[in-house]
Amino acid sequence: MRRALRGRDDGASGIVTDPVPVIEVTPTLPIGDGSLTLLGGPCVIETESHSVDIAGRIRDVCTARGVHYVFKSSFDKANRTSVSSYRGPGLDAGLAVLDAVKHTVGVPVLTDIHEPDQAAVVATVADVLQIPAFLCRQTDLLLAAAATNRVVNVKKAQFLAADDMRHVVQKLRAGGATRILVTERGTSFGYHNLVVDFRSLTTMRSFGCPIVFDATHSVQMPGGGDGVSSGDRRFVEPLARAAVAIGVDALFMEIHDDPDRAPSDGPNMVRFDDLAPMLDRLLRIHEAARDAAELTPARA
Repeated sequence: MRRALRGRDDGASGIVTDPVPVIEVTPTLPIGDGSLTLLGGPCVIETESHSVDIAGRIRDVCTARGVHYVFKSSFDKANRTSVSSYRGPGLDAGLAVLDAVKHTVGVPVLTDIHEPDQAAVVATVADVLQIPAFLCRQTDLLLAAAATNRVVNVKKAQFLAADDMRHVVQKLRAGGATRILVTERGTSFGYHNLVVDFRSLTTMRSFGCPIVFDATHSVQMPGGGDGVSSGDRRFVEPLARAAVAIGVDALFMEIHDDPDRAPSDGPNMVRFDDLAPMLDRLLRIHEAARDAAELTPARA
């Protein structure tokens, strides 16, 4: 297993890469050690039985392939396009579902927070607090998340340059956060469209944080579905392949057993039945990229 990338100047881009620490989500689940982690699950919590079932199935797929797994689902989708869209079960009911997943399936859990006063209570259950992309500059939210001593995964805003995420990371560190993940999830490209600038992965790695690629929100079409967001899951795997080839530490994917009937983000979610073969292909790229990195001498 490859150790985390060392600090280096790659000589070509002039980007100086700070040492990337190995972050422990739990004592048995490291991120940044050269292995691949999947942060995945349905976009929004539907029922406890559905969450437990899909979490267990995804865990089994990952375990069979040596991929670390963190269950992801949201108790509230506070940024839905329409006021009539399903948002989730809410804080209390949602945390009860996440707690059931955590103890029944035996995996760490990740969920979003939207307001500073949610951080401490969500941290009583969630192993990873996620800062949504639209909120990544909200100082009070970042400081509240940092104060919980949980892992914080912060998503780069669709409107933000990768370089500017350095200031987001600095806010978290100022608040005491020591376990920080940074996620690329696409950049606004006109109306109802996103593109991925893969240079951002290298740029954000220079902040000294493990890097995550959100393969499903990167194919989203924000607000492009007449009152809901649309997307095109055909492009999830091609983009994930590119990110894995560059060398991300984790992949974020929203996964559902029947995404076309899901209450949120269905068009860009991965079908569960497609997950295992997709991971098999991605892992072959991951191994090749890891071997190439080991053979490439670092430049002082």
